[in-house]
Amino acid sequence: MNKKEANEIKKLFTPAGCAITRICGCYVDAEKNKRTELKEAFLSLPEEEAFKYFTIFRNGLSGTIGKNLINMEFPLHTEAEGGTQEFLLKLRDSQLKDDALIEEFYDKVIAGYDYGENYYIILNHCAYDIPAKSTDGIEMFDASDFVYEFIQCTICPVKLSKAGLCYNSETNAIENRSRDWLVEAPDTGFLFPAFTDRNTDIHSLLFYSKNPEQMPESLIDELLGCVIPMSAKSQKEIFQAIVEETLGENCDFETVKNLHENLNEILEETKDEPAPFTLDQYQMKKLLENNGASQEKLEEFDQRFGDGEDGQKPAFIAANVVNTKSFEIKTPDVSIKVSPDKTHLVENRMIDGRPCIVIGISEHVEINGITVRPIGAEKMMEPEE
Repeated sequence: MNKKEANEIKKLFTPAGCAITRICGCYVDAEKNKRTELKEAFLSLPEEEAFKYFTIFRNGLSGTIGKNLINMEFPLHTEAEGGTQEFLLKLRDSQLKDDALIEEFYDKVIAGYDYGENYYIILNHCAYDIPAKSTDGIEMFDASDFVYEFIQCTICPVKLSKAGLCYNSETNAIENRSRDWLVEAPDTGFLFPAFTDRNTDIHSLLFYSKNPEQMPESLIDELLGCVIPMSAKSQKEIFQAIVEETLGENCDFETVKNLHENLNEILEETKDEPAPFTLDQYQMKKLLENNGASQEKLEEFDQRFGDGEDGQKPAFIAANVVNTKSFEIKTPDVSIKVSPDKTHLVENRMIDGRPCIVIGISEHVEINGITVRPIGAEKMMEPEE
């Protein structure tokens, strides 16, 4: 799924576009006990309550594709009888009306989700008449040929509200506020099947994680059976290692600066594309070759990174491996941040026999908020004789 497809599904979690047919929920305490459950036709919920669920469901599709929203595919064996994909498909096809399947789903979540505090499991079922689109991209709501039927699961922490004072209008007094158990925004969840190319894709799902560096691996493995892709942090670390090893002696200041400029140019050119730009083996090799990698090092690159686990070729989402907001230079004692489009102001020079980072400055310079005159300003202000 890409950004546009995720946004299209988010519109279903609004009063105007609501496609939710049924909602189920299970409140679980810190000891993994089921405390209470909910099974309702969604439209039977009070309006204010429905609005709060809409917010939770939209949050479960928020964030960046490749970071918070991760496309996962099912290995072939999970689609066989008794597999995880086959179980999720049965759950979807039941339209959440099979109590035994729902209880089995809750049990699988509770067994695999290592949280240690109270949380709320929410399941919703939706049926979306997919509007056809004309050649100019305009939706034709009366020309739907397919129905996208899916389930969404969100897992939300339930925490006590903060202690404090409040005003009681009945007693006209300031008094101690009662603390309630509040359902917070989801930490994790998934959408199944995926909405790929604006249609049903039963071979994959879209996984959500509020903190992509803390993926619930046990839950994914036991409940979903999907292979977890590299996290954004891992992609960045491996990319950096590849660059350092492949460039070797050519991994100097100017080369790395040029490499990051190349990546930022690519991201700028592809920013309007619905799918994030991904660096595959060929594009990585081309990027390294254009920035001074030797033929010997490129051959080593092909051997070391040509194939990953299970024959999968590694790929990196460009936005995960380059900082589009700042160009950062670090030494043990100094850290410098520069806007990516101003990297030409930074140079690496030898001054008095010492390697130095030189930054070109304008007339306006501040130190801790205090405007100072740059070095050489006195000479600039001296009148000509």
